[in-house]
Amino acid sequence: MSIIYFMGSVSGAHVNPAVTFAFALRRNFPWIRVPGYIAAQLLGCLAGAAILYLILGIDGRFGASSPGQGISMVKAFGLEVLLTAVLVNTILGTASEAGFLGPNAAIPVGAYIALAGLWAGSLTGASMNPARSIGPDLLWAHYSTTWIYIAGPLLGAALGVALEWALKGKPSAAAARAAQGDGDGDGDAR
Repeated sequence: MSIIYFMGSVSGAHVNPAVTFAFALRRNFPWIRVPGYIAAQLLGCLAGAAILYLILGIDGRFGASSPGQGISMVKAFGLEVLLTAVLVNTILGTASEAGFLGPNAAIPVGAYIALAGLWAGSLTGASMNPARSIGPDLLWAHYSTTWIYIAGPLLGAALGVALEWALKGKPSAAAARAAQGDGDGDGDAR
């Protein structure tokens, strides 16, 4: 929630490549801006993993995501797809009503992320964010499960957008403004 309140009006609170991908698929966000946003997201997550390493050392594994005990890679992949699809639907649903929810869109999105972490954290790490998983994997030099946390969220994002299209049709102009950090409609996507 804090990231949405802090960065929402600046960048649309894009901290997740899967969400940026979803907004671009939904035509709420220009594809030309996607590479720059994803590069910034990856750098941010790499910096976060480095901070965890400095504080916790190798024992912290830098906040890496991995399937829990007894969870196969296929099951972890499926869970990450499902978790991300619901996250994307939550975000797209609140962004499509930006004028109504405004900054309070942070509440349902933050609540969903917390809930997903509670019920799926021990199963997959509840990443739902390729950058959040790639950053630690780069520092830890552990890549055997990285594919789960890239492919799962991207497929989940695409499925979430497909469901959004099926249920709501064409996105509104307000949704496009919210996705780009201009939820107030003044044309100033800082």
